[in-house]
This record gives sequence, structure tokens and C-alpha cells, in this order.
Amino acid sequence: MVDTLTRSDKTTDTSITDLSTRARVWLLAVACIGVSLVITSMVALNTALPDIAAETSATQTQLTWVVDGYTLVLACLLLPAGALGDRYGRRGALLVGLAIFTLASIAPLIFGGPIDLILARAVAGAGAAFVMPATLSLLTAAYPKAERNKAVGIWAGIAGCSAVIGFMGSGVLLHFWSWQSIFWAFAVAGIGMFILTWTVASSRDQEATPLDWPGAVLIGGAVAIFVFGVVEAPTRGWTHPIVYGCMAVGVVMTAVFAVVELRRIHPLLDVRLFARPDFTTGSVGVTFFFLANFGFFFVSMQYMQLLLGYSPLQTALALGPLMVPVLLLSVTTPWYLPRLGLRLVVSTGLLLIAVGLFCTRILELDSPYVDIAWPLLIMATGIGLCTAPTTSAIMGAVPDEKQGVASAVNDTTREIGAAIGIAVAGSVLAAQYSQQLQLHLAALPETVRGAASNSLAEALEVAARLGPQGAQLSHFAQSAFLDAMQTSLTVLAVITAVAAAFIAVWSPGRDGKQLRFVRQLTSRSSADAAQRHPAMNSAAR
Repeated sequence: MVDTLTRSDKTTDTSITDLSTRARVWLLAVACIGVSLVITSMVALNTALPDIAAETSATQTQLTWVVDGYTLVLACLLLPAGALGDRYGRRGALLVGLAIFTLASIAPLIFGGPIDLILARAVAGAGAAFVMPATLSLLTAAYPKAERNKAVGIWAGIAGCSAVIGFMGSGVLLHFWSWQSIFWAFAVAGIGMFILTWTVASSRDQEATPLDWPGAVLIGGAVAIFVFGVVEAPTRGWTHPIVYGCMAVGVVMTAVFAVVELRRIHPLLDVRLFARPDFTTGSVGVTFFFLANFGFFFVSMQYMQLLLGYSPLQTALALGPLMVPVLLLSVTTPWYLPRLGLRLVVSTGLLLIAVGLFCTRILELDSPYVDIAWPLLIMATGIGLCTAPTTSAIMGAVPDEKQGVASAVNDTTREIGAAIGIAVAGSVLAAQYSQQLQLHLAALPETVRGAASNSLAEALEVAARLGPQGAQLSHFAQSAFLDAMQTSLTVLAVITAVAAAFIAVWSPGRDGKQLRFVRQLTSRSSADAAQRHPAMNSAAR
């Protein structure tokens, strides 16, 4: 390990592939800790929102942005941050990101107002945008192709389990201390990770091509505006001008980005990569299994806490079975993926997630834990089948010198999928809950009806103050929430099943080829495009 401490970035650029087995394993451990820190930070504050609201007098909108400000900034900066890491050194990008993340995590311990919290979380998201792609690109640069899928599988397995780890960690902290303890944990973890990062080798793109700033601004703006619209959907509704306007602007900016990138000599992202079936399969697969995963988390955590009476820690422990199949299937990816092929593995994984979501329809107001556990295990098996193969497909489609950008694509699709999943699940849940409950509120005062219709949590608070009528309101509200939850998860199941069908048709099989009629269709489209745009004859690598 000493050799990695004394190398300069310039030296390690050419020697990271010559690391000893021990140094590679150490690099893998550091990379896994880094990605786990980013993802646990994304979810940990969800369990602390009631305490933050009580102490800071934050509004519901402010509470939403305490969580979503981090995700929004992280998503829009991933691609530019990944490109900077490729050009100037991935370890340097990791160190810069950790420094920013740590300082931003210390800020809420000094400045405690809701606006201060939102700003601190946004800055932490900017730091995380440098950390996340650097962890994966360092791995893929260090490991030879024969061992790369195993390393990526372990990294992806840890990333897939980190949300549950975040829930568990925050649950333990809140059981003993106040919500500020979560930020203490982030700060200490950030400092520790910063120290560990100095012990690993670096790598970068040897060509050192100029950074595509126009592309970085376009794609960063497109993702930020699109995700902002998606995040606002549960509160404002999908038909609100801000929501559909932001989403439309985001899509248009993405199209402009694609056109600009086709004309650049050194593009930020070679968009022709999306013509490759393996790259598209990985991107679509990551987007939709994160959509289903985070949509499920958003709904199921409320169900377990508000209907079953679980504490935040009990809720996290109840989600624990997710980790076992995810880790097992991620680590064993190099064994089963070559034998089964990308098409069968990812389409089966998405289909199992859809089946698991649909099976939650059996849940009742007082279901025992076993009724939650077995649909959860079906979902976890599907997530495990998707996690490492999709990431490997994205990383394997891109040259080694562009691994930071490839890692950023992998991470950006995760963030967009998670944001859309929460927005879809939250919007359907809110609309169906309000509609179901209105039928039973006619006899109550207007102020009570309004508060009870907002959310189940508010309805239960109102019910606790109503006296004899409270028990009836509580029952109606819980029944309405259960019906709305089942509708919400069914919608997620249908979306995921459609994605599984797309992958089954589009993705390459065990022989690396698509279905015959898809190959014919894409080859004709590529030929037509090449005639219209001669530059496309230099196809994506």
C-alpha cells in the first residue's frame, strides 16, 4: 500500500493498472465506502423530517427541499463532474468532492434555520457529484477486464444496499440523539473518507482533451430543470404549468445537447453510444429499477410507520431483507451473466420487481411482517439481477479513458429514476388518498376536512384531538391510505413491467446480438442517419 502513497497523479495515470492485488482490494473498499456515503446521505434525513420540522418550524415545502435539494444538485452536476475527473484526475475529483461534502455537512451544526439547511444540502449534493462517479471510474481503470465485472458487481451491490443502510443508521442515531447527530455522522464519515482517499492511486484520461463546457452547461441545466419539475409534481400536480413546463424544457434542452454533442470534436458524452444496445439496456434498466425501488420506499415506509406503528429503526430493519439477494446476486454476476445474457437477466429482474410490487396488494391495515417480507424478497431478487449487470453494461460500452463520464451516466440515470419514482408514487398516492377520504368527511368541519385530506399523518393528528369521532376518522383515513398505496404500487408495477418488455425486445442476448427484427430495424435507421449526417460514420466506440 505504501507505493500508492508516494505516487503523483501523473505517475499513477500510467501505473494504476499495475497495482498489486492487495492495492486493488483496498481501492475497492475505499470506493464502496465512498458510494455508500453518497447514497446514505440521500435518504438518511427522511426519518428526521418530523424532528427538523418541530425544531426549525420548517414548512412542508421546505422539508421537501431539505431532502430534494441534495438530489437535484447531485443529478445535474454528475456528468460535468465525471468529465472533470477524467481530465484532471479521479482521485483529485474524489478529494475535492469529499472536502465540499464534509464542510456542507458541518454547516447545519452551526446554522440551523430551514433555509440554511436547504443551502447546506444543495452544497453537499455538489460535493457528492464529484465523489460518486470517481469511485466507480477509479475501479474500472484499476481492474483488468477479466476481473472488472466482479469489482463492479461488489460496488453496485453496496450502492444498491446503501439506501437501507442509510435508513438503519439514521434510525439508530435518532433513537439515542437528536437530528443533528446525522450531520455529525456525515461530517465524521467525510473526514475519514478524505483521509482514506489519499492512500489510493489515481487515474485520468491520457489524451487530456478540452472539457466541453457548452455540453456541460446544457446537460446540467436540462437535468436540473427536468428533475425540478418532477420533484414539484406531487405537490402541484402533473398538470401544473411549472411541472409540465419544466419537464418539457428539460427534454428540449436534452435534445439540443444531443445535437451539439454530435458536432463537437471532443464531446462531453458521445450520444451515439445510445445506439449501442448494451449501453441503452444499462441506462434504461438502471432508471427503471431505481424508479420502482425509491417509489416503493416512499410509500412503504409511510405504511409501516403510520399503519403498522413501526418506529424509524423498526422500519429500516423491516427493509433489511432487501440487502441479502442484492449483495448475493451482485457479487455472483460474473458467473451467471455470461451464461444467461444481458437480455434475460435484466428483463427477468425488472419483471420480478413488478411482480413483487403487485403482490403488495395483499397487505391489510394490520398485516403481519411475513406479508411484507415475501413480496420484498421477490423485489430484492429482481433488484439484485438488475443492479450489477446494468452498471457493467454501461461501463463496458465506453473506452477506459472515459470511465468517469460513463460512471456519471450510470449515476445520473439512478438519480432521475429515483426522482421520477418518488414523484409518480407520491402523486398517485396523494390523489387517490384525498379522493377516497372525501367520501367519509362530509359531516366534519371544513378545517378538519382540509387537514385530514392533506396526508395520513395530518389525519391521525386531527383524529387524536377529535374525541369520539377521532377513532372513526382514523379508521377511514387508514383505509383510504391503504387503497391509495395499492393503486400507487400497481402503477409502479405496470411501468416496470413495460420496461421489462422493452429490455426483452431491445437488449442483446447471450451471443451479444439483438433479436433479428430489431437488428434489421436499427441497421436501416443507422444507414439512413449516416446518409443524412456523414459525421456519424465515425461510430461510437
